Amino acid sequence: MSKLNRRSVLKLAGLGAALPLIPTQAAAASHTVTIQNFAFNPANLTIAAGDTVTWVNADNTAHSALDLNGAFDTDLIQPGGSASLTFGGAGTFNYRCGPHPNMRASITIA
Repeated sequence: MSKLNRRSVLKLAGLGAALPLIPTQAAAASHTVTIQNFAFNPANLTIAAGDTVTWVNADNTAHSALDLNGAFDTDLIQPGGSASLTFGGAGTFNYRCGPHPNMRASITIA
């Protein structure tokens, strides 16, 4: 880096101390939904936009997470497997297991 560039960087770095702190948006988080005993746990999950949800199948049969309005479908998740989706925007998604329609849950993006 040249002397001119170093001086400019040092001046700019010094100015940073005088600027007010600007809050930044929280980093995206990861959430886990465990599929076990033919149920989603937690059954109702609230997350922030940009967060990722991972479904982990701890059952001995394949399951899926299928949005009732067609917004997402993890396809079948084999025993011991997982599937992840990242959610943007606000809204509520009600979903079920494809092969086991009595298994129901929801994700709310605040």
